[in-house]
Amino acid sequence: MKRKSMKIFFVMLVCFALTIPAINVNAAVTSNETGTHDGYDYEFWKDSGGSGSMTLNSGGTFSAEWSNVNNILFRKGKKFDETQTHQQIGNISINYGANYQPNGNSYLTVYGWTVDPLVEYYIVESWGNWRPPGGTVKDTITVDGGTYDIYETTRTNEPSIIGTATFQQYWSVRRSKRTSGTISVSEHFNAWESLGMDMGNMYETALTVEGYQSSGSADVYSNTITIGGNSGGGDGGSGGDDENDSNTRVEAENMTKSGQYTGNISSPFDGVALYANNDSVKYTQYFASDTHSFSLRGASDNSNMARVDLKIGGQTKGTFYFGGSNPAVYTIDNVNHGTGEQEIELIVTSDDGEWDAFVDYFEIH
Repeated sequence: MKRKSMKIFFVMLVCFALTIPAINVNAAVTSNETGTHDGYDYEFWKDSGGSGSMTLNSGGTFSAEWSNVNNILFRKGKKFDETQTHQQIGNISINYGANYQPNGNSYLTVYGWTVDPLVEYYIVESWGNWRPPGGTVKDTITVDGGTYDIYETTRTNEPSIIGTATFQQYWSVRRSKRTSGTISVSEHFNAWESLGMDMGNMYETALTVEGYQSSGSADVYSNTITIGGNSGGGDGGSGGDDENDSNTRVEAENMTKSGQYTGNISSPFDGVALYANNDSVKYTQYFASDTHSFSLRGASDNSNMARVDLKIGGQTKGTFYFGGSNPAVYTIDNVNHGTGEQEIELIVTSDDGEWDAFVDYFEIH
C-alpha cells in the first residue's frame, strides 16, 4: 500500500465519518455474554446481585469494574473444542500486565476448565483481602521467578460449564503478589498431573479478574497468550526464556498493537502491518540471562527496503531489514539486554512514505 494513496483514503474516510453517527467499538458488556473480540475469546459471567461492566480493548486487553457483587468473572483468552489435552495443544504461556484495584475478595488469575474429568483451575497472581483457597498445601512449584503453593479442593453441586455439578478445583497460588509478568501455564499443568491431579480435554485458558462479595476495578493493559513451541518456566524462574536451548516464538497478531495505522493482515501471511512511524507491536518477556539472538519474519509491501527496530526495555537494540515483498527471516545475533521482565517492542521509526512493513512472528534464540 502506497503511503500517499493511503493517507488520501484516510482523509476521505474521516470526512465520510463526519456524516454518520459515531460507533463505539469498545462498548461495555454489562450482562452475561461470551464471544470473540480482536482474536481473543472473552466471557462476562455474573450471578445474582450487584453490577459489573467489562470494556473489550485491543487484542487480549480489557478493563473491568464491579460493585457489591456476589460472584463475577471477566476474562479474555482462548477457548478450545474439548477434543485435545494440553499436551496435544502444545505449550501455553501468557504475558500480562494489569492495574488491579480490588476492594474485598478478588483474584487476578489464569482461569479455565477441562472436561473428562470436569476441572476448574486457577493460577493466582494477586488477590484482595483473602488469599485463596485455604486448606492444606499439597506441594509447591517454583517458576517464573516465584513460588506457588498447590491446592486441590472440591465443589459440590455448584455452577459449572455443564450446569450444576460436583467437580475438582486445582490451584497454584503465588506466595508474593504481582500484577505483571510471564505465566508459564503448562508448567502448572505438568506439576498438578505429577501429583495425581488429572486434567482432561481443554475447554479454556484465560486471563481473568474475579470478584467475590466485593467491589473493585482492573485495567488489563497487556495480555498475550502464546500456544505451541517449547515450555519455558522451570525451577529458578526462567519464565518463558530459552534457557534449555529452546526457542520462544510469539506471533505478531497476538502482541499488543500501538500507533495510528497498525492493523492485522492476512497476506502475505497472518500478521500485522506497520504503516507509519511509531506503529508498533509489543509484549512482555521474562529473561533469566542477558544475551540472546532475535529473529523476525517479515516483508516489505514492495521492492523498497522496510525497516523494523527492535526495542527491549525501551532501548533500541538493532534493526530488522526486509528488502522485498517475499517473506524472509532476519536475525540479530548476540544482543545484550536487561534481565527479568522486559518489554519487547517492534517499531517503525524511519518511514519515508515509500514502504510499509509486514511482520509475521518474533523468535528468541
